[in-house]
Amino acid sequence: MKPTEEMLRRMEAAFEREPRINLHAYPLQMEIDDGILTLEGVTESVAAKKLALELAAAEPGVAGIVDRLRVEPAETMEDADIRNHVCDAFVQEPAFADYAIRAFSFGTWETVRSAPREPTGVMEVEVADGIVTLNGTVGSLSHKRLAGVLAWWVPGSRDVVNGLEVSPPEEDNDDEVIDAVRLVLEKDPFVNASQIRVSCRDCVVTLEGVVPKPKEKEMAEADTWYVFGVDRVVNRLEVRE
Repeated sequence: MKPTEEMLRRMEAAFEREPRINLHAYPLQMEIDDGILTLEGVTESVAAKKLALELAAAEPGVAGIVDRLRVEPAETMEDADIRNHVCDAFVQEPAFADYAIRAFSFGTWETVRSAPREPTGVMEVEVADGIVTLNGTVGSLSHKRLAGVLAWWVPGSRDVVNGLEVSPPEEDNDDEVIDAVRLVLEKDPFVNASQIRVSCRDCVVTLEGVVPKPKEKEMAEADTWYVFGVDRVVNRLEVRE
């Protein structure tokens, strides 16, 4: 057996062992060329996508990954509808009140909102084939992460490419991830963030506390997976109705 074939077999076996990755319902295509792995296919969730990328990156001999994984959308939507929903979410978010917002529509950039005064930054939204691409400049890592989650919350989004730059630059760390996860949980009207404790180590986030319903436990975990930079989520939330 060729070395590349053996590598692909090991990765497929690792995917099979991960319960969140369902290769039978959501098969993935893998190709490797000169150490560069291309992963393509549709995953059931953001968790499955991130875990597949993490497991693939852990395989010795993989020098880089071309990510062509897309998440199955909760709802089928046209690109224009996704773009409008993302822009509306940004406009309505108080944290982005001082940002100018632009959208790429029909081959040209349109101003969705000009900043009311000297802008903190600019957020640009482009959608193609259900993939939301965010570019521009924001004032903090928390704002970058919040923008990505708001884009993921649009039910038609299949992927979010978060290219927002933070100016002035900030050093990322576990505390920054914790702050972002807390912020996102507080923004979710279906989650009682006051009952959830968040910790993080090396981009692995642990959720602890008490929630009243199993659905809320699932939603808190899903929100955490959406946060840019989170590689894994350990859900220790207890359900007490």
